[in-house]
Amino acid sequence: MTNPPAPVYSLWQMVGYMAKLGTIGFGGPVALVGYMYRDLVEDRKWISEADYKEGLALSQLMPGPLAAQLGIYLGYVHYGVTGATLAGIAFVLPSFVMVVALGAAYVAYGGLTWMQAVFYGVGAAVIGIIALSAYKLTTKSIGKDKLLWVIFAVAAAFTIATEAESVWVFLVAGVLVWLVRAPPRRWFPKSGNAGVLGLPMLADHASTACVVGATLDWSVLAQIGIFFAEAGAFVFGSGLAIVPFLYGGVVNQHHWLTERQFVDAVAVAMITPGPVVITVGFIGYLVAGFAGAVVAALATFLPCYLFTIIPAPYFRKHGRKPAIVAFVDGCTAAAIGTIAGAVVVLGKRSITDVPTALVMAVTLVLLWKVKKIPEPVIVALAALVGLVLYPLMKA
Repeated sequence: MTNPPAPVYSLWQMVGYMAKLGTIGFGGPVALVGYMYRDLVEDRKWISEADYKEGLALSQLMPGPLAAQLGIYLGYVHYGVTGATLAGIAFVLPSFVMVVALGAAYVAYGGLTWMQAVFYGVGAAVIGIIALSAYKLTTKSIGKDKLLWVIFAVAAAFTIATEAESVWVFLVAGVLVWLVRAPPRRWFPKSGNAGVLGLPMLADHASTACVVGATLDWSVLAQIGIFFAEAGAFVFGSGLAIVPFLYGGVVNQHHWLTERQFVDAVAVAMITPGPVVITVGFIGYLVAGFAGAVVAALATFLPCYLFTIIPAPYFRKHGRKPAIVAFVDGCTAAAIGTIAGAVVVLGKRSITDVPTALVMAVTLVLLWKVKKIPEPVIVALAALVGLVLYPLMKA
């Protein structure tokens, strides 16, 4: 392996970027990974295309929130574990502070009725933002490659049909491109089945952990820690994929929140910048105050941090081999297809009438034609539109 080129940026510049993205990066995981590509690969050229694709593939293959894992990996690229740790903290901390503050207000004032109005406008603008991000990712990463386009289309269709993400889609796509472009010389190596066997074993451990966590008599904080660690360790896909898992545990199993409170918690995550998974901080706060928020956030993000930095050296060491390059290309095409499918799935929930369709259309036009307008400004304007129009539309 050849030594990677020296970074053209400092560690603190990367940390500063991640802190800024965590502070003003709206749109959820789809938009956030698009921002990272635009800012770090295209504009600043801090990260190479190959390193970004490796990070995206690893983030999709490992359980946990997509955007947070990609940010951790990009911090790792030139500055190792220190860079990964600081980048991850910088990315998550701003939104954590925001959701804890909103949690305190929610508890103090008995709910935040303006949330639905704000989300009415913001949700529509966010669809425009992530649609453009998905378009740029698709055209740049897939190009004219017919095989990758087929994988992209299948992954998008699967996501739209099931409204879910599956790690098997990424694995099958990666293996397919590997077999087509860099087939192995020996079809059945002695250790060849180890990676495949690991996934069912992981699922078994997940179910065992659920049983153990449910039967032991822990304090509330310990219960929060166990439940959210399971959420961070065993849920694949983007941050949005964790929502059904959280609903089942928080509302149905533990009865920590009512359905209304859970919906508000998801709304908080969608109208605040940074990773969608940060809703766990809001939920933790409602259950057990600030300590609950801290435990929930740490338990959720620690597994995804470990799932990123532990395999990262192997991706860095072997990532340029033809077989790995082919596998990553397949995974990346499936990941981008999944992102495109997620735009449709989310759009069906956010674009519900003529005003929201107009907000999305105006967002697309502004981002496409008036490129100097930052996304946070558009999101703020959309929030104001929501506050004005929502009461009129729902009257």
